[in-house]
Amino acid sequence: MRLLLLRHTKVAASWRHRCYGRSEAPLSAEGRAAAHLLAAQLPAADALHASPSRRAALLAGLLARRLALPIHWDRRLLERDFGHWEGQPWDAIWQAEGSAMDGMIDAPGRFRPGGGETTDELAARALAWLAGLPQGASIIAVSHGGPIAALAGTLLDLPVRDWFAWLPPEGGGLLIERPTGAPPAITRWPAAPAPAP
Repeated sequence: MRLLLLRHTKVAASWRHRCYGRSEAPLSAEGRAAAHLLAAQLPAADALHASPSRRAALLAGLLARRLALPIHWDRRLLERDFGHWEGQPWDAIWQAEGSAMDGMIDAPGRFRPGGGETTDELAARALAWLAGLPQGASIIAVSHGGPIAALAGTLLDLPVRDWFAWLPPEGGGLLIERPTGAPPAITRWPAAPAPAP
């Protein structure tokens, strides 16, 4: 299986320092332009999956038209549910919660940010989605930073603290290749350019 996991492009500046897991943060003009450029350069695939969030839907729709593929919308690809933290500035959340926020890393099975979703629940739904994909297919999925990092960290058997190293930038992604009977290989997409000689 060849799976290209893409994170949506940049959100509007007014949302840059706010918690927007399930919130419908709009894309910026730069983000909309980047989605058009990205859709024009992506390789062909056998199937297209996407989060139903509006910030993922633009890129998914552009890809569907260019690649002539239906979109398999799947709520398991949504960003983490942050409960009543949604829409609040991260600074305000820090002032109210302090180091309790670290529970997302230190207590992944128990801590519910804003009463929302635990880290383990986020990873479990992303893994359930992955397990249902057809073997031997080439798939593009448009999702969010949280599910993408959770999939990479879990597949690589990393502690939660190290998942963030696999968080792609907006408009970036991860390529997961799983040869039959072999462990998955995960690389960043697009690949970093080779250093100049």
